[in-house]
Amino acid sequence: MTGTLYVIATPIGNLADASPRSVETLRNVDLIACEDTRTSSKLLAHFGISVRTVALHEHNERTASKELIQALRHGKSIALISDAGTPALSDPGAWLVAQAHAAGIPVCPVAGPSAAAAAISAAGFPASRFLFAGFLPAQAGARRKALQALDLPYPVVIYEAPHRISETLKDLAAKFGDREIVIARELSKKFEEVARMPLAAAVEWLEERRERAQGEFVLVLAPGEERPASAVDAERVLDVLLGSLPPSEAAKLAARITGEPKSELYKKALKRTK
Repeated sequence: MTGTLYVIATPIGNLADASPRSVETLRNVDLIACEDTRTSSKLLAHFGISVRTVALHEHNERTASKELIQALRHGKSIALISDAGTPALSDPGAWLVAQAHAAGIPVCPVAGPSAAAAAISAAGFPASRFLFAGFLPAQAGARRKALQALDLPYPVVIYEAPHRISETLKDLAAKFGDREIVIARELSKKFEEVARMPLAAAVEWLEERRERAQGEFVLVLAPGEERPASAVDAERVLDVLLGSLPPSEAAKLAARITGEPKSELYKKALKRTK
């Protein structure tokens, strides 16, 4: 009989958020795969859990997964955890889970804390659906290009590191200046803040207190306006064509395909290629 791979959500800050089920499961597995064993040791020590741990992070996931799959094949039960929150959401783990499925090994999620879900629940934006964008590209040019795809009629959740938060807020304000944003920092921790404001005021809010530029950030961008399906399709077609054609040719061909005005598409093409 094969073992079971348990994908366990752990607290994003406040250890009291660990569910009894997650603690019980961690106590009873044979092995715990951690993003960082040093970080996870604090959680495990808090609950008196002495199960052996191994590292599974972005640099060794494929190699480590082979050994873990072998252990699962031999009947060992394994828990997968990240440093905080739900594994495989902007954290390692998806490769191991995929390999477990491919090997016919049972995968059991143990639901719990998620920074994205916590932030969207405290944002106050209509969210029958939302986009989880995770971390944006670190390079300024690539980040601004990525923002082009986030002009959507529903909320967008973005993770950001403290050393990039100011620049990311500036880029968001330049792209979506009239929108609101929710800045959630240090969720569930001692210095938690959740603030909603116009994007134009976000950088000033961040700089009001020096300590605000520290910690982990979740940003929730307000929904944009609903657009006709043809307009959305035209922009998608334009983006694809710009991958291999100059702006004028891409706009001309996109206009033929979608029926949108060539002049408007050309303006958008120029903006995208800057």
